[in-house]
Amino acid sequence: MAAPAILGLASLRASFARDDSSSWPPVFETGRSQFTVVRPRALMPPLRLQDLRGKVLTPKPGRMTLINFWATWCAACRLDLPTMANLERSRIDGLDICAICTDTRDNRKIRSYLASVNAPNLTCYVDAYGAAADPNKPSESSFRLIGMPITYLVGKSNRIEGYITGAADWLSPSGSRLLQFYREQAETGQP
Repeated sequence: MAAPAILGLASLRASFARDDSSSWPPVFETGRSQFTVVRPRALMPPLRLQDLRGKVLTPKPGRMTLINFWATWCAACRLDLPTMANLERSRIDGLDICAICTDTRDNRKIRSYLASVNAPNLTCYVDAYGAAADPNKPSESSFRLIGMPITYLVGKSNRIEGYITGAADWLSPSGSRLLQFYREQAETGQP
């Protein structure tokens, strides 16, 4: 299976100039990264993930999901996880957060780490089967880990829309505009 094309918004806009700018997501940048649109938009495969209480993740149809991959060794994750926890606490309508620890399956270690970065109540999942993102088998993984942390946005149609690496502030004006864009796309039935 061919890997999807990964295009930054600037290069995507330049390559396919259109008169209707409302069909393009707004720019969302953070530090050295920007939200990168993924084309073709692949369906999010079913994930076999358990949260720290043993509950299995079940995707909710008609909702957007931010899937955040992080590791305990990652310096930027120390900034990113509290932001993800704040976003989850803000209870944005139609948005779910799925934070996935990639370097340990030890629930006690994960809980301790989340508490140390002021994100003790963040809903966190463990990829116990290595199916979501296995750096040793990227062709078999559902998501590519090209940086850490990395957050994928899955739209209401259950398709992977794009990603951003680094500690992204989804509650910033540009992050909020991007989430609003995809919420409106789904409401108007646009792809």
